[in-house]
Amino acid sequence: MSKQWPNVRLREVLRYRKEFVIIDELHTYKRVRVQLHAQGIILRDEVPGALIKTKSQQVCRAGEFLVAEIDAKVGGFGIVPEALDGSIVSSHYFLFVLDESKLDGRFLNYFIRTAAFRDQVEAQGSTNYAAIRSADVLRYVIPLPPLAEQRRIVARIDELASQIEQARKLRQHTVEEARSLVAAKTRSLFAVGSTRDWPSKSLGEVADIRSGVTLGRRLAGPLIRLPYLRVANVQDGHLNLTEIKEVEVLQAEAEKWKLKTGDLLLTEGGDWDKLGRGTIWREEIANCIHQNHIFRIRIRPDEFVPEFLASLIGSSIGKAYFQEASKQTTNLASINQRQLRAFRVFQPPVSVQRRIVAELDALQTEVDSVKRLQAETANELGALLPAVLDRAVKGEL
Repeated sequence: MSKQWPNVRLREVLRYRKEFVIIDELHTYKRVRVQLHAQGIILRDEVPGALIKTKSQQVCRAGEFLVAEIDAKVGGFGIVPEALDGSIVSSHYFLFVLDESKLDGRFLNYFIRTAAFRDQVEAQGSTNYAAIRSADVLRYVIPLPPLAEQRRIVARIDELASQIEQARKLRQHTVEEARSLVAAKTRSLFAVGSTRDWPSKSLGEVADIRSGVTLGRRLAGPLIRLPYLRVANVQDGHLNLTEIKEVEVLQAEAEKWKLKTGDLLLTEGGDWDKLGRGTIWREEIANCIHQNHIFRIRIRPDEFVPEFLASLIGSSIGKAYFQEASKQTTNLASINQRQLRAFRVFQPPVSVQRRIVAELDALQTEVDSVKRLQAETANELGALLPAVLDRAVKGEL
């Protein structure tokens, strides 16, 4: 807390307002949600009064301090924004009116995001009872500079927060530009002029394509339990193996679905971003199979480098083909084995394929380096605003 400003109880600058209204079943109401970690108050939904079970509700007013009874200890509080004036909350929330002659709402909005405030809330009451009471809130302490100083501090924090956000956007823009370099390089490698001397074949001519096991089948005979890949495990250019499930299959069928190093995995479809999404299997899990919504493409290693084929399928050429050939509904798209087999692939010499893969790998390494740097700076930028707020309440801005 500040040594140069008086520290006062919130009851000196806030008034607890406990007023309830009866819900009109013919009226539509906005209900709000208080985000955790002091991230503000947002609209939860808009519903007719007939669908609201508890007919006694509180009406929020813009600029009031709203505190969630249960979630306060994890940052469930905030200032009601103008857009949510007139919204409703249940009796499990507390509403406080600010004395604007003493406290600027924007200053309070910044203070409640500091460690100085959070520590008071977390320390309140029994560890076995998570909820707080309205009286607890009014006992919290806030440093209270004069109103003019509060406004100066708010303006300074706004300025610094704007600079931090601008820096964050610039870092993100750098990552997006780096990613676009890989896409542009891939497009140039598979452009018409670059591929005119390469033979072209259908994917079905050069690869064994197989769908995986159908879940929920009735099985008769000796069984074996194996790990299997779901659509969620196969991402665009990588695998997500955080959660691997198992399935029982017939022992006699296990071998035909078992994945081998170098197999290319493609998703059948789903959302548009999942169409033709895939990566290469490198024996990450022993004896792993795949479900029927994933295609396994197995090529002859003396004719194709798996990474080359994966780059071609994942390029704008591949994505355009799958989108055009796919079966489409409003939000979903899918491809079948016939369409996949018909996809035309270029077949330059294996040495050329390796050179192309090496070029793309080198560029991707640079992009990954930029992404790591961006992640590090993002963390640093994320820590800046809390540091600014901490200095502000100590009177150091």
